[in-house]
Amino acid sequence: QVQLAESGGGLVLAGGSLRLACVASRRTFPTFGTGWFRQAPGKEREFVAYISGSGDITNYAESVKGRFAISRENAKNTVYLQMNSLKPEDTALYYCAGSPKKGYYRDGKAYDYWGQGTQVTVSS
Repeated sequence: QVQLAESGGGLVLAGGSLRLACVASRRTFPTFGTGWFRQAPGKEREFVAYISGSGDITNYAESVKGRFAISRENAKNTVYLQMNSLKPEDTALYYCAGSPKKGYYRDGKAYDYWGQGTQVTVSS
C-alpha cells in the first residue's frame, strides 16, 4: 500500500500564491501518474491538474489554466501544485491522488490512492 500526504495549504489574500506538496510514503515501479482534486463545501469534487509519472504530460482544468502549475521531483517522491493569482473561488480542500486508470485521469474514481487533503482558503 502507498500513503499520500498533502501539505502547504493555508489562508491567503486574493491574488496571492501557495505551493502544495504531495509526498508518497514509498517509491513505486513504475512511478505512477498523479492528480490534484478539490472539493468546496456543498460542491462536488472536481479535477484540478494531472501529471504523468515521468512528468512529460500535464493537464489542467480550464478554471486554473495559466494560474496553476503541476510538477514533480521523483527523487523526493513528491508532486507539487504551484498556485498563483488565487481567487476566492479556489477555496477548497485539495487532495492528491495516484495511479489512475489509463485515459481516465480526470475522474477521481479511477485513482487507487488518496491523501487526506489540505485546506486552501482565499479571502478577498
